[in-house]
Amino acid sequence: MSTLRFQALRETLNRKPIKIKENKRRSSMYGENVFNKTTMRQYLTKDAYIGVMDAIEHGSKINRRIADQVSSAMKDWALSKNVTHYTHWFQPLTGATAEKHDAFFETIGDGMAIEKFGGGQLVQQEPDASSFPNGGIRNTFEARGYTAWDPTSPAFIYGTTLCIPTIFVSYTGEALDYKTPLLRALNTVDDAATAVCKYFDKNVKKVSASLGWEQEYFLIDKALASSRPDILLTGRTLLGHSSAKGQQLDDHYFGTIPSRALSYMSALEKECMLLGIPVKTRHNEVAPNQFELAPIYEESNLAVDHNSLLMDVMEKVADRHNFKVLFHEKPFAGVNGSGKHNNWSLATDTGVNLLSPGKTPMSNLQFLTFFVNTIKAVYENEELIRASIASASNDHRLGANEAPPAIISVFIGSQLTKALKELENVTHGKLSPEEKTDLKLNVVGKIPDVLLDNTDRNRTSPFAFTGNKFEFRAVGSTANCANPMTVLNTIVAKQLKEFKIEVDKLIESKDLKKDEAIFNVLREYIKASKNILFEGNGYGEEWEKEAKKRGLSNNKTTPEALKARVSKKTIALFEEMNVMSKIEVEARHEIELEEYTLRIQIEGRVLGDIAKNHIVPTAIKYQNVLIKNVSGLKDIFGKDFKKYASEQLNLITEISSHIENINSKIDRMIEERKKANKMDRQKAADAYCNNVKPYFDEIRYHCDKLELMIDDELWPLTKYRELLFTK
Repeated sequence: MSTLRFQALRETLNRKPIKIKENKRRSSMYGENVFNKTTMRQYLTKDAYIGVMDAIEHGSKINRRIADQVSSAMKDWALSKNVTHYTHWFQPLTGATAEKHDAFFETIGDGMAIEKFGGGQLVQQEPDASSFPNGGIRNTFEARGYTAWDPTSPAFIYGTTLCIPTIFVSYTGEALDYKTPLLRALNTVDDAATAVCKYFDKNVKKVSASLGWEQEYFLIDKALASSRPDILLTGRTLLGHSSAKGQQLDDHYFGTIPSRALSYMSALEKECMLLGIPVKTRHNEVAPNQFELAPIYEESNLAVDHNSLLMDVMEKVADRHNFKVLFHEKPFAGVNGSGKHNNWSLATDTGVNLLSPGKTPMSNLQFLTFFVNTIKAVYENEELIRASIASASNDHRLGANEAPPAIISVFIGSQLTKALKELENVTHGKLSPEEKTDLKLNVVGKIPDVLLDNTDRNRTSPFAFTGNKFEFRAVGSTANCANPMTVLNTIVAKQLKEFKIEVDKLIESKDLKKDEAIFNVLREYIKASKNILFEGNGYGEEWEKEAKKRGLSNNKTTPEALKARVSKKTIALFEEMNVMSKIEVEARHEIELEEYTLRIQIEGRVLGDIAKNHIVPTAIKYQNVLIKNVSGLKDIFGKDFKKYASEQLNLITEISSHIENINSKIDRMIEERKKANKMDRQKAADAYCNNVKPYFDEIRYHCDKLELMIDDELWPLTKYRELLFTK
């Protein structure tokens, strides 16, 4: 066994769980380090509190006087908790969070100093934007970018730093982050949904999109992870033969949580409680050393911030517990990868979940309105939905018999499918009294009973209705939820806007009553969008053929999928809904293509390095051992040595063949990389996808074959059985 691998295993086997003591109830710890409503009531003046709440609830601007009061209160609160620095915490288009810490400390002359934090420092800062992705929005020499306070997401303390959630925009106002378009999308879906809600309840003044994410991840011992250059540099294993035992016995899913992992989870949950992240569920996932945690749902913007923060916290807590967290969608071949299911719904300020039926036909009609409009929105924009979850890492997972396919479809269950079919047959125009009674009592009125029986979940569906929400299951575990949530809320807002126009037109021109007009429009929507509905096995070849007949896209790779991001239809959609300008849309497309290309490029370089500098030398070393053995046998047996050395000779030949294939394929891969590097962004991404990436599996095949042949004592890399089953 190689020295590094031996040391890593020995260190790992000597680990003991860190004991976590909790002296307080979780509920009393919740939000302790958050500048939330409770804290604001304690530290803010009445005027300042009202000003902040108006900004949160109604989007009103905070004037400088109020900003000064808020910043002073934040500083006093933070200093009471021994905080020394503050930062504008934002989410640039790198996929990670960003922060620059400044001390409250200021000198005032004569050798004296004070703690200072004013309204100007709270509301806006000017970090250097030169090294963040911008997609051509700004020149390299134009380094100015601005962070601006987002009062809808409360400030929090992590460590000794006060973190203030902010948006990040360029000098000319274009969004350079994930949060800005999301906030715009949430605003537009609020306007569109509120307008439709008034058909059913005039008291509704606001509609909020809610999100509950489910974060899947792997926990690997830090020493073992450090012994794998591929894990350190790419977040996944680029080679490694599958373990004899994987997940085939289904014995890990919902099994007893290992002691070390449980200690980690307890420490993580404590941090989450202090930060106001409402984590509730934890369990073993399908693959060995794979786990999941899920929170109580929240308003979408806050939920996105909390997920981004959580991923940072998970890595820091893992380091203290001698773990490495792997968020990559497919860190290990042959076992399940990780996703981040996004559970989405809409709720009114009157406390009604618009995707949950009520006790009356009218409340059920409201449910059907938002239910059918969501399905129609997904149908009309299925390629854009697919593009919103496209990434180099998620390409490994989609359609791999463990996650939804790249074909976007909607699962609603057999009972709701039956209800929609009945609605499809509603008479055009005015309804007779008998039809109204039948419709309200036997179709709409029975929906609560339908949902009680509709408990099945189709795990192969990328977008499934699960009782009172839609579950967007195709989102990858590394993703920033803002990307798919921006798209989903924008397309639903657009659809609801069109729905209201059509209903109002029928009421005015056809002299129809409100519910008759709604039924008429919904009937047409059901007919128009039923091709997106699918209840069967999304993994089967039959579905690919059927989806093609239905006109649904099947964009299996990221470069292919991302083209929908810059279509005329997409640009028009985002511009009409005031979510993104054409410049912002095109910039994001450039950034995503570049990120895809760079990730594949890095993986190719890492794989080539490991194969040439670790695997091939080890193979040659073992081959020399075999040659020495054959030479010894020849000395002993003379001409008859082949009779006793046939296996060794075969191994020598096979090893030579694998070495030759590895070297030649790496050389060809490098040549393809050189060609791709000279191309423009789209062609380069296509070339890396179609001409470079295919070599990964070919090189891996020969490396993994060598792993089975070479003496375990010599093999340089920690093996799958050690990574996945060492607790």
